[in-house]
Amino acid sequence: MTRPPIRVLFLCTGNSARSQMAEALLNQKGEGRFHAESAGSHPAPRVNPHAVSALSDVGIAWSGRAPRSVEGLRQEPWDFIITVCDHAKEACPVFPGRPTFAHWGLDDPAAVQGTAEETTRAFERARDLLVNRIDEFLAAVGQGGSP
Repeated sequence: MTRPPIRVLFLCTGNSARSQMAEALLNQKGEGRFHAESAGSHPAPRVNPHAVSALSDVGIAWSGRAPRSVEGLRQEPWDFIITVCDHAKEACPVFPGRPTFAHWGLDDPAAVQGTAEETTRAFERARDLLVNRIDEFLAAVGQGGSP
């Protein structure tokens, strides 16, 4: 019997960078064992193009996505809710069922003010941190533990 995928929701404030990257990375690295989505407490008008670029650099096409509100996802069954910014952790709504909550606080790469090179590096750092955390998450969940 095939086991259903583990459902993971990544939350951020704007759902334009960190949570979008986390969703894309887990869906790719999870190889069908996971179903990741992302949302924000106050969605931005569009996904940050630097996030799309940072994903493209590791072979993930992520164009055409739109930030969305967590409100439309609150009644869905989630196994894990992972906040990736401090504001989302503080404003995290109540979810039904018994999802496991985790907080992966990351600096907002979109808040970096500097040269184009500095901005690119900030998004690459955020992506690389997410890759490491997702690898740890996959190892923990794959062994029956929790992150």
